[in-house]
Amino acid sequence: MTVLNVLLSEHASDGVWGENALISYAESAVKVHFSGSFPLRKIQQAGARLRSQGIKEVTLSGEFWTAESQWAFYCGFAHTLNRAKVNWCAAEGVDVAQLEARSKAANWVRYATNAAPEDMYPHKLAEDAVAHLTATAGDKVTSKVVAGDELLEQGWIGIHSVGRASVREPVLLEVDFNPTGDANAPVSACLVGKGITFDSGGYSIKANAGMATMKCDMGGAATVTAALGYAIEQGLNQRVKMFLCCAENLIAGNAYKLGDILTYKNGVTVEILNTDAEGRLVLADGLMAAGETGAPLIIDAATLTGAAMMAVGEDYNALFSLDKELLFKAQAVSEQVNEPGWPLPLAPWHQDKCPSPYAQTANSRPVKGGGAGGASNAAAFLSRFVPNEGKGWLHIDLASAFRDSGNSFWAAGATGLGVANIAQLLLEEQR
Repeated sequence: MTVLNVLLSEHASDGVWGENALISYAESAVKVHFSGSFPLRKIQQAGARLRSQGIKEVTLSGEFWTAESQWAFYCGFAHTLNRAKVNWCAAEGVDVAQLEARSKAANWVRYATNAAPEDMYPHKLAEDAVAHLTATAGDKVTSKVVAGDELLEQGWIGIHSVGRASVREPVLLEVDFNPTGDANAPVSACLVGKGITFDSGGYSIKANAGMATMKCDMGGAATVTAALGYAIEQGLNQRVKMFLCCAENLIAGNAYKLGDILTYKNGVTVEILNTDAEGRLVLADGLMAAGETGAPLIIDAATLTGAAMMAVGEDYNALFSLDKELLFKAQAVSEQVNEPGWPLPLAPWHQDKCPSPYAQTANSRPVKGGGAGGASNAAAFLSRFVPNEGKGWLHIDLASAFRDSGNSFWAAGATGLGVANIAQLLLEEQR
């Protein structure tokens, strides 16, 4: 198979390709023309165009290739089903090993998120996450699974309630990455991921169009798993725990219902007004488990609300925290790694936005999409389950993590956006 050479050119195209051409072809290479505004977007778009032409492998060579421009090309070139092969350009200042590690992480997110829900169910997601991290960190990784009715026995009522209608039992996975060799080493950070491997909406059932891509609703679990692996490959040397909250949200005679009241381990009572607002119910358990470790940093990631996508679009992830210093740090890191994130409002009084006459709170408001400010209200619900009045807690609503269909920048499916942001926050925590 012939491998296509890809060059960068800071000049506009000329000749038969036209002065506005994004790419031009020579006998054994293609040139990407990135002059003008938004060069990284142009380079990503060029990668997507080559991918759409059926090209499976390229070699990046010549001048101008930086780590950022190579990653932008890779994001466009990555395929939905077939692994894209990019031979990186070892230019001055480029860490090829880091690019390889980052692409490995992004490929795992695509593998896990794009898998059919028949193949990626709660136990399988947990098993694959452990296998991925063990392949990276060996015996520095240990894990524990709580599943089925054992969840109820241990008080993890959110995961159990959401997942009990499926014949595939719900799972809380705990992963402990401990490179210190000291069983009593403090936990420096915790990651929590929403792992809804399929979301029908439950009795608040989704329409067909809204349900068709709901295999992606475990994107948060895939993202934090890949982020931990990527941080480990970059030299993470402090103890980190990860909790994946895995379930299928289905309909059956034993499914949880509107009007049910859930009482969580911390005593918070929740009336169910929308069974399609299930992600926050399972994350509540994961956040409490993370809080029990005493970790000073807790990051959760979830494809949580359509409201976040309405607010920031599909090119940004939405960032929430009651800890403003952490919030702005997360935004700065997102710019540093070219995974745009944008803060949305969150204050303690947002907790009062979903009232219930029968419980301390409802899980949503009984209107479509949770009503105005739905993403902030969801984040506020989660804030009830974190320690220290939210200090050290960051919630990422992954608005940019998945594309229902391909466009001129991305293939259909998972994007991997959010992985590098979380990994970098873990690495900075150990400094």
